Amino acid sequence: MKKRIYGIETEYGLLIKEPDFKYSPMDVVVRVKNHIFEKKQGVLDLHYRANDEPPGNGGFLCNGGRIYLDMGHLEYASPECCNLTDLVTYDRAGDCIIQDALEELGWGDSVAFIKNNVDLESNATFGCHENYLVSRSFQFDNRENLRLLAAFLSTRQIYAGTGRTGACDPQPFRDWEDVQKSKKESAQVDFQISQRADHIPNEFYRWVQYNRAIVNTRDEPLSDPSKYRRIHLLVGDSNMSEFANALKMGTTVLMMDLIEMGEANSDWILEDSVSSMRAISRDPEFKWPVILRDGNFSTALELQWEIMQTAKKHLAGSSTDTDWVLSAWESVLTDIPKGPEALLGRVDWASKYWMLTEFMKDENLSWQDPWVKSLDLEFHNLNKEQGLYWGLEAHGDTHRKSTDEAIAFAKSNAPKGTRADGRGQLVKTLVASQVAYLIDWIGFRLNKEEPYLMLDPFLSYRKDIREYLERMDLDQPFRNETFSD
Repeated sequence: MKKRIYGIETEYGLLIKEPDFKYSPMDVVVRVKNHIFEKKQGVLDLHYRANDEPPGNGGFLCNGGRIYLDMGHLEYASPECCNLTDLVTYDRAGDCIIQDALEELGWGDSVAFIKNNVDLESNATFGCHENYLVSRSFQFDNRENLRLLAAFLSTRQIYAGTGRTGACDPQPFRDWEDVQKSKKESAQVDFQISQRADHIPNEFYRWVQYNRAIVNTRDEPLSDPSKYRRIHLLVGDSNMSEFANALKMGTTVLMMDLIEMGEANSDWILEDSVSSMRAISRDPEFKWPVILRDGNFSTALELQWEIMQTAKKHLAGSSTDTDWVLSAWESVLTDIPKGPEALLGRVDWASKYWMLTEFMKDENLSWQDPWVKSLDLEFHNLNKEQGLYWGLEAHGDTHRKSTDEAIAFAKSNAPKGTRADGRGQLVKTLVASQVAYLIDWIGFRLNKEEPYLMLDPFLSYRKDIREYLERMDLDQPFRNETFSD
């Protein structure tokens, strides 16, 4: 595994449980966001970031990450992390920051933040976005490489999916399909292993908001564009399991390594990655057959075995993270044929499926019962007193990569080894000052000074930023016209 920078962006669902609750969902997310910044956990933007991101819409946190509102959802973007343990820890820290704010406002029993990717009533979807920094020399514009990555991502859901009850048939399924044909009634789906699979109509596409793709080809590096490229994926589910989260991100990086080394086998390319993704997710027998581009038949499990064994051959021993991923990957692929119970605590969809089927047996319920749909959502509840996933963790049925102590630290301190370290120090300074500021992922500007760029995500910039701040008059009052020219 090459040296990488990772990041995860999570859009949270919101469930108001009290029928006569005094605030609307939008009011709740705004008040939770404001509470976080009023507690001095970060600084709100003073400037427009985009037409739909006005001043005060969000801001950067003391841990180097970011919380903001995106199309009605509260969203947390982790700081840049350089290893899987930090990534999982800072992803969890974002969950805790949001849940803490909800409880401090006294709404813990009335409102729930749900870390999932679909509204089971309206079938609206919201994302978990994965970010990977690669070299500018990475052949990402090569269509064969894109198809290889798409084949991997389509089959990765067998251990990375979080599962859902029911299904959604977008109209049309693809942007070039005939709308009337797509209205044909589909077979009933009781349960599927991915939440996002029904909402991905393209194999690769540049724009993301209304035309989601397995591989997003937008080139927005958020770093020195001559050296780096950021691969921004929106195909995956939001994982509750730390093990699944780390495995999802880690295996994807190893696949990128194989592509970059020229060791990815073109025989892995699927005849149709989009249709395969949907069929894999919906297969009630968990056999997951696929058709390869050459016309041969395989399964998602067999294809993942081939990719894992190739990664093991070429990458084993290259880093501690690599060896953990290879071991975890092999263990999960070995246990998948044993059934969902063998994957308890490591694979979210399997954990959810096992819990729901056991409950339905005890209560003599069907998949269509509203109670089952309600429990589906409760699996993702951030509230540890209510969320079903936390019961697995409390009973020791999960495999963790972080600790509670590390997560508590990560709520207010940035990770080491990336520019998030320097950004976190900057935000802590600004929380206690009156200076005007403009902050972005790639740098910042204070008062009318020249912008300070942080184009290399692998540098901490901590010492340089400290020296820069020592030369500033941080008591200069903020004026609205500071960035007007």
